[in-house]
Amino acid sequence: MELTVTTEHFQLAQAFTISRGSKTRAEVLTVHLRDGDHLGRGECVPYARYGETLDSVTAQIRALSMPLNRAALQSALPAGAARNAVDCALWDLEAKRAGARVWDLAGLPAPVPQITAYTLSLDCADNMRAAAAANAHRPVLKIKLGTPDDMPRLEAVRAGAPDTRIIVDANEGWDAGTYAALAPHLLRLGVVAVEQPLPAGADDMLAEIARPVPVVADESCHDRASLPALLGKYDMVNIKLDKTGGLTEALATRDQARDMGFGVMVGCMVGSSLAMAPATLIAQGADLTDLDAPLLLSEDRDTPLYYDAAGVHPPRAALWG
Repeated sequence: MELTVTTEHFQLAQAFTISRGSKTRAEVLTVHLRDGDHLGRGECVPYARYGETLDSVTAQIRALSMPLNRAALQSALPAGAARNAVDCALWDLEAKRAGARVWDLAGLPAPVPQITAYTLSLDCADNMRAAAAANAHRPVLKIKLGTPDDMPRLEAVRAGAPDTRIIVDANEGWDAGTYAALAPHLLRLGVVAVEQPLPAGADDMLAEIARPVPVVADESCHDRASLPALLGKYDMVNIKLDKTGGLTEALATRDQARDMGFGVMVGCMVGSSLAMAPATLIAQGADLTDLDAPLLLSEDRDTPLYYDAAGVHPPRAALWG
């Protein structure tokens, strides 16, 4: 088995801004695992918020001992971007060897399209209203907030898209007082969920204050080990492959979260269709799906994921799985 890891860049259609900053391209790592005539691929997006860089994650991957299997990988690397790319490449390789689809190997029903949110970048209220109006045909919009001027932005988006469902993502940008003041307005404006209003590690107040709109743990939720601490504070968890460390742990995290009574959202970092492809399996039956990153790109993988009015479709075998 031969492992290679390379850095790749995908240009965004326009700058993408959250409360932490802006980017104009997606920077990803692609893992190739070759075993004779069979090639498996996986992609990850190292995230500075979790202390990851392209170089540090590359070093983690290159330090792995060969040969690899998914069971050994779970203890060889911690949850995070490095394990995600390798785990997904192993799933892809297994499928190619077997001449089957990943969901068959995992004992899962064949996946079907899922409605996905479409994310509006953080901008001034007028621009966000225009962006919402241009995308008002989409069933779910997700808006990036987490600044002192969030209410005008939220009002603007609702005015631009009066009928769409709205998810708000504060990216840890509020404190308890700000969230408590905004919560009734979130309800009034038809927001269906709010992601990570308070910083991870400083979110205990969520257990003490009213949550009229479901609150989703994002930065506070990584893998199964993080779930018990979320009880009483969050109503839903956002499962991302780059946080769980791959499809293997993501499937287990989803099942345990449901058993514990959490709603499930499936999200993503800003990557290509190769990164989203395994997440379409996690999204089956999820309460909310946010796998829109390829829609934000001006360039993508060969054989990209297909999006239409039914949502994001499962990957073709030429892409992954």
